[in-house]
Amino acid sequence: MSTLITVLKGGGRYDATWVERLARGVRRHAPAFTRILCLTDLPLAVEGVARVPLRHDWPAWWAKMEAFRPGLAEGTALLCDLDTVLTGPADALAAPGLAAMEDYFHKGRLSSALLRWDGDALAGLYARFAAEPARWMAPGCCGPVPNAVHGDQVVIDHLLRRDGVRPRFFQEIAPDLLDFYDPRRDVHGPVVVFIGDAKPDTAHGPVHAAWIGA
Repeated sequence: MSTLITVLKGGGRYDATWVERLARGVRRHAPAFTRILCLTDLPLAVEGVARVPLRHDWPAWWAKMEAFRPGLAEGTALLCDLDTVLTGPADALAAPGLAAMEDYFHKGRLSSALLRWDGDALAGLYARFAAEPARWMAPGCCGPVPNAVHGDQVVIDHLLRRDGVRPRFFQEIAPDLLDFYDPRRDVHGPVVVFIGDAKPDTAHGPVHAAWIGA
């Protein structure tokens, strides 16, 4: 069984529409995922998506640390950001094995935009973060890092490195799988990732059409 996990924290830019559109893209282009799960603090009701309540009131992107809670998934699990757009065959995301997207700006560092593991293999991340959330949310807690913004992926990268765990990068495993959105191009895919201020709702052309399901 392969489970795609996404996180919707209330109070920000995203709402149920983003969950519905991601789920639609997954069903169309990555049917190897037999289950789609959304961790949220909102009264979500999206067809084909299992709602799981968030246990903690961790702000913004820190809510993603709950994706590693034990017992959420059996088999392959993929944490996927809500602003990901699938435009073509993407079942490779559901293949087994620890993997992550390499950070666009910081080579050799992982991004939690796409992070894959098996079962409860990363449950230790949740346990350590939940034990001292204020510590881990404090900038500088992970020592010198190249990231300009202190967020969940900095902590994830730090803790995995401390344990001697180095996920392979999707860009290495499947070089033609991920594509970073560039408004100067019309053709993207099959897995379109947004960085910086660019988002699917402000994208143009085929990527925006794929996102809205046109």
